[in-house]
Amino acid sequence: MFKRNRCLRGVAAIASISSLATGCGVLTSGTPDNGKPIVVGTTSPPSTLDPAASWDGSWELFRNIYQTLLSYPIGASTPQPDAAEGCEFSDDSHQVFRCELREGLKFSDGSTLDAKAVKYSVDRIRKINVNGGPAGLLGSLERVQAPSDREVVFHLNKPDATFPFVLATPALSIVSPKAYPADALREDSGIVGSGPYDLQSYDEGNEARLVRNEQYEGYAEQQNSAVTIRYFQDSAEMVKSLREDGIDLIYRGLAADDVVEFQGKASKEEEIRLVEGVGTSINYLVFNPKDPWAGKKPVRQAIAQLVDRGAIAHKVYRDTVDPLYSMVPKGLTGHTTGFFDDYGDPSVDKARRILTEAGITEPVPLTLWYTTDRYGSETKLEFQELEHQLEASGLFEITLESRPWNTYVEGYQKGEYPVFGRGWSPDFPDADNFIAPFIGEQNALGTPYEAREISNVLLPRSRRESHRGNVVKDFEDAQQILVDDARLLPLWQGRQYVAASRDISGAEQALDPSTIMMMWQLSRKTSW
Repeated sequence: MFKRNRCLRGVAAIASISSLATGCGVLTSGTPDNGKPIVVGTTSPPSTLDPAASWDGSWELFRNIYQTLLSYPIGASTPQPDAAEGCEFSDDSHQVFRCELREGLKFSDGSTLDAKAVKYSVDRIRKINVNGGPAGLLGSLERVQAPSDREVVFHLNKPDATFPFVLATPALSIVSPKAYPADALREDSGIVGSGPYDLQSYDEGNEARLVRNEQYEGYAEQQNSAVTIRYFQDSAEMVKSLREDGIDLIYRGLAADDVVEFQGKASKEEEIRLVEGVGTSINYLVFNPKDPWAGKKPVRQAIAQLVDRGAIAHKVYRDTVDPLYSMVPKGLTGHTTGFFDDYGDPSVDKARRILTEAGITEPVPLTLWYTTDRYGSETKLEFQELEHQLEASGLFEITLESRPWNTYVEGYQKGEYPVFGRGWSPDFPDADNFIAPFIGEQNALGTPYEAREISNVLLPRSRRESHRGNVVKDFEDAQQILVDDARLLPLWQGRQYVAASRDISGAEQALDPSTIMMMWQLSRKTSW
């Protein structure tokens, strides 16, 4: 039933990021460098090293040091085998999914990676059940079986054609049962994985040193022997380091001014090149329904009527992002422009009418929260622009508050923020992944959002269908519910930029469909 090096059978053909081609990816072989680490800069530090706790940017590190059953080789927009030798739905209803593991898999501690370890890894995610954690991805999973050392069987409680995509996310990273407790998170700074790299050392918030895992068995062909990831709190400091040869590449967190500058003459003079890719990451506001003001629908609708996305994109981000009027970004099947269709251009008069009809006649006091480091230096400017737009209407009195990402996450998971900013890079390239993660009691926001029509009807119906073009109406209906509730307010859609020294190769091929960087694809040029 299982064959090595074949494409995954029975998986939906899902709309891909336009810069990627659909199909089985094949990596070209290369010679690893002479041992000098490639140094990558980013403003996206992990919030945790334990996959059971993370449904956030920590995945960017996880992809490189842990292994998943399925993943995305170059050119693939549907999951292909990694730790698995092959996987498939074994029934027509998309409720039983089987995988057979590669032979001889080992964790970095020397223990065996077998079917029991896979089952253990999945079961502990659900048992620990971190608020806002990856258990929210497993709503369709009923149970996992390990009938033999190499066979894993996933039984679903409802049809779910997207389940292989879930298995390909770093949330389903496989961990060693000997190194990770079954009912609690691992709290130290070590990692025991089986991915392309071993974590040699980790200095929280500052640096992660990765070295090539010589025991790795999977699809990736490492083009370097070591990568050091340096975490910056300030975009300007990171760019300065690139210009002074302190780092070789910037992956996430470039400021808009730097993008514009690198697009021009400066990059030619400085031997820095900018790689631009189509992105499906989005930025949005979340309203806490338990807050006395943000919990009022007319207040949320008034804000939706006032926000000028075009001004944010132009004034703050210098047109390096695009205004977004739906939680599903452009480029994916099912995208709409619901917020523009319902609200049109920003209007103070319409916003005032919404509030007045709800009996709200005094300026609404509201606190908006943002993170100081996760999404780059413009985030502060973005929220200052939001403050200006809302207060200029005379309808709101805005207070801005901020925290670094590691404590920011704790705050929104505890429900401390009335309104807060978040970004989202897709777990997989499908409209489902821009709707499902944000609804339900257990979601990626840590803020429960009950939307029964979406949860009980629209998403389950769409997941029975392998051909995603046939479920556009369901996604359109789901997005209209989100527009009507105004619990989530999309602001802009990003593009993906990587700035690299001209002696670094592979940046163009290093981003997977979730725009996570596959560090093993980077290499240092040996000749010109």
